[in-house]
Amino acid sequence: MKIGVPLLALALLVYPFVLNDPFYQDIGVAVLLAAISASAWNIVGGYAGQVSVGHGMFFGIGAYLPLLVYQHGAWPPVLGVPIGIALSVILAVAIGYPTFRLRGHYFSMATIAIAELIRIYVGTVDYLGAAIGLQGPAVGRGWWDLTFRGELPYYYIFLGVFVILLYVTFEVQRSRFGSYLRSIRANERAAASLGVPVRQTKLRALMLSAAFTSVAGSLYSIKTGFIDPESGIGLLVSVQMLITAALGGAGTLFGPLVGALILVPLQSATNTWFGGSGSGLTYILYGGIIVLLARFEPGGLYEFWHRVSMRWRARHAA
Repeated sequence: MKIGVPLLALALLVYPFVLNDPFYQDIGVAVLLAAISASAWNIVGGYAGQVSVGHGMFFGIGAYLPLLVYQHGAWPPVLGVPIGIALSVILAVAIGYPTFRLRGHYFSMATIAIAELIRIYVGTVDYLGAAIGLQGPAVGRGWWDLTFRGELPYYYIFLGVFVILLYVTFEVQRSRFGSYLRSIRANERAAASLGVPVRQTKLRALMLSAAFTSVAGSLYSIKTGFIDPESGIGLLVSVQMLITAALGGAGTLFGPLVGALILVPLQSATNTWFGGSGSGLTYILYGGIIVLLARFEPGGLYEFWHRVSMRWRARHAA
């Protein structure tokens, strides 16, 4: 771990210079965005074990607000980022109190229902672009619009956000709050009997997760310059966060990054090989990953690698 983290940091820093083709730089940006989204979901879904399948609503709020303030106020899109964070946290509190009375798959179903209701509503409101969506500035009026011609500035902006999120997650998992989350994930009733404030802890985790998920949505819309209900709040957005974290290892610090490093290039490859029909394979790919993880490795690839490396070290020591 002591050697691996500096090597990983070095690899992420030099990646856009080693593979300086715009296509590979775009993949790098997509990997970081997927890692940010999955790491944000991981706070509540991985560490607390509350499997939300509706996190797209927080992603969508963060994605819509930057383009909304530009569309109706001609303000720099970046001003919509803190507004999106605030609204996402408010929404997390509003839905957290009633839904955290539910457990297991009932909680997951409730989050899907709320996210779908929000998506349908957004698709009918003209002020929000309805089904057509919203567009950002085609040409940046200044650096504050964060509209760049190349991928390199986006890569390092996304990398900076990801590093901040990793640090926050690291501090969470080594704090008392992180211990509460792990105890809730292990056995919620036992944690409550030992004095853990279960509902308050889960609500705090959801608020923190919603804030960073909103940031991920803002980064996405600012980079692409466009958002609509399907790309911002669609079910596939939420499922991708869940699958990315679970594939790498939910409840681990670097698990979401591992999942993103595998899933995003795999998606790009299927879209390249099969053209427009490759997008439909995404659902098949996600379904297959869920089945394989549930059957063979529920802890994800990070836990699998940790277990294999421990056995190898034991044999080498012997």
